[in-house]
Amino acid sequence: MGPSDQVADVITAFSGSMLHVGIHVVWFGVWIGLNVGFVKPFDPFPFSLLTMIVLLEAIFLASFVLISQNKQAIQVDKRAKIDLQVNLIAERENTKLIEMLSEVQKHLGIADAGDEEVAVLKATTEVSKLADAIDVAANVNRKKGARTPGKAAHPRK
Repeated sequence: MGPSDQVADVITAFSGSMLHVGIHVVWFGVWIGLNVGFVKPFDPFPFSLLTMIVLLEAIFLASFVLISQNKQAIQVDKRAKIDLQVNLIAERENTKLIEMLSEVQKHLGIADAGDEEVAVLKATTEVSKLADAIDVAANVNRKKGARTPGKAAHPRK
């Protein structure tokens, strides 16, 4: 993370705090109080100078928030890739365990119940087919205007 990203994070964290809100309440209150009070106003109603300052602050705060969100999106993508790798390893391990249990069952002479689900679970998961099925389901739902992903075809052999 570079210095500009660190500055953006600090500013974003501060601007999302109650201290930031409190400072603005006091600042606006004092500004308006001075300009409608008993002294000669330096920014009379409708407070054009205050409006310009607040708009400039909003522009910069929006930029800092977007910078922080972009960085967070990159972190989310990295975590998703790691999760996928861990899930693929777990899938291979589970498939191997099911195969080993099936072999133990055969060795002990326990009759195979012919469970279709076990047969499907013993098959190797084709990651490319899974990714394709997810893409197809997402495209179908996007065309239908749905907001949740539908059921994709089972990606096993």
